[in-house]
Amino acid sequence: MLTVDFTRFPLAAGDRVLDLGCGAGRHAFECYRRGAQVVALDRNGEEIREVAKWFAAMKEAGEAPAGATATAMEGDALNLPFPDESFDVVIISEVMEHIPDDKGVLAEMVRVLKPGGRIAITVPRYGPEKVCWTLSDAYHEVEGGHIRIYKADELLGKIRGAGLKPYGTHHAHALHSPYWWLKCAFGVDNDKALPVRAYHKLLVWDIMKKPAVTRVAEQLLNPVVGKSFVAYATKPHLPKAAAAAVNDLSKAEA
Repeated sequence: MLTVDFTRFPLAAGDRVLDLGCGAGRHAFECYRRGAQVVALDRNGEEIREVAKWFAAMKEAGEAPAGATATAMEGDALNLPFPDESFDVVIISEVMEHIPDDKGVLAEMVRVLKPGGRIAITVPRYGPEKVCWTLSDAYHEVEGGHIRIYKADELLGKIRGAGLKPYGTHHAHALHSPYWWLKCAFGVDNDKALPVRAYHKLLVWDIMKKPAVTRVAEQLLNPVVGKSFVAYATKPHLPKAAAAAVNDLSKAEA
């Protein structure tokens, strides 16, 4: 289940991609299939080991085209182990709501992104997320849980403040909002409640079969109750004079 829409976020074979806070690796796997040179990074070592296993299985099965590469590694989003301007593309999906220093994460992403590079950021949408917080404290008051709810204008303002230029937004996963409302209403850890189990079966069926009826329904509902807010931005090229000044400063410091 992808949150980033690759029709709005073009990816070329050979692009060097960082999936920051990759989790289980869903976006990293898609980038690998599209021929990118992917680095999947997360602070959770257990998840990274699983992602590495899946990368190996995909290579063995021939799912990635020639020239594509994939690396899974542990790392800190606030101290990325990469030189400046290392990546053509950065994806950070459902991560920033967990991190106290979100401006610091944005600064690190901008640092490792090449001028002209593209970035995709996804976070829980304000309205559906607010319902979850209202229904259940346990939903967000857990270690490593959500510490903030972004309004769209707030996130876009932080993106611009980091020096990026937003070029598009949309909402995703409308069918998942009611599921999480049910989870919060019946208990976040209570998977046995009948409404929760029934709706989960619906979601699994939708993900596996992709029937037209649910695809159309979700497209219509995404602007209203889409669970995720997605923003796309580019890192502008510096004007020649500014770029020269930066290069001169770097040489002086060296």
